[in-house]
Amino acid sequence: MNALLDILRTLRLTGGIFLDCEFTSPWCVTASAIGPDEVGLLTMPFPAHVIAYHYVTHGRVLLQLAQQPPISIEGGEIVVFPTNDKHKLGSDLSVEAVNAKELVLPPANGNVARIEHGGGGERTHIMCGFLGTDTPNDPVIEMLPSVLKLGVTQGASVDWIESSLRFAALEMAAGRTGSLAILAQLAECLFMEAVRGYVDSLPPSQRGWLAGLGDPVVGRALGLLHARRDHPWTVDELAGQIGLSRSSFADRFTRIMGEPPMRYLAKQRLRFAAQRLRTSHAPVARIAFEAGYESEAAFYRAFKRELGVSPAAWRTRSTDSPSPWAWWKSPFSRGHT
Repeated sequence: MNALLDILRTLRLTGGIFLDCEFTSPWCVTASAIGPDEVGLLTMPFPAHVIAYHYVTHGRVLLQLAQQPPISIEGGEIVVFPTNDKHKLGSDLSVEAVNAKELVLPPANGNVARIEHGGGGERTHIMCGFLGTDTPNDPVIEMLPSVLKLGVTQGASVDWIESSLRFAALEMAAGRTGSLAILAQLAECLFMEAVRGYVDSLPPSQRGWLAGLGDPVVGRALGLLHARRDHPWTVDELAGQIGLSRSSFADRFTRIMGEPPMRYLAKQRLRFAAQRLRTSHAPVARIAFEAGYESEAAFYRAFKRELGVSPAAWRTRSTDSPSPWAWWKSPFSRGHT
């Protein structure tokens, strides 16, 4: 799974802990998707894609997403929401739910924002955080379920993780240089471990394109393509890096991934370019170069062919739209060639 880790690293994740929660039973809250208000507590830009997580340090939580059965989260487990979905959690989900945002106490005395809520019974402690990336619709994130659960209770790891999260949260609340980077790296490691555990648990028949990550040839090619997206790759060069003939490599990649290697790379370049157009004022020519295109004209043709609009029109439309990525997903699902 080294290729999976290489791909995840290209997401360039940022993040932090924004909420420290102390609940006593009975209690039940609804947690909306993390938005700019929550991230604003950390005085950092709101990312294009948010991955939320809860770390239950003590107690037990029942958690439910819409139209899904409840799951139990025990102390020492982390639950990750790859697509930042709204959810309900509590000691008893039949208790009338309170909007968690209405319970938030502002940061004080160098700590992060807090929630203290419940009926005075059994105690549950949760640290709430997020990871953010400006990479739109990454294929790994797209294939993940709405909830991932990771246990960290083996050996001494639970103490190390909790103390590390607390230390990073305090550093962050105090505004110390580097605290966000420390916390992001820790949360990134936990997220990678959760994704790797999920992928390992899947039977081969359900892995889809993830089967390529487990293939020694295709997995290495994916790692190279994601790590050096702007390199002028050719099928010949990729095959040479891996030690196969051009035809053997191309056939194997296409059979496992469902599309040729250059087609896969083109999609990743356009994902990157679309995000840069949305979040920066850089000239289209510079973005085309950063994405790996040799000329602005070639980039324009590829972008217009895939998304149906020019780069400039996409920039305007995605900036004005509250949910630009819902529109972005559709072109690649139509099977363009």
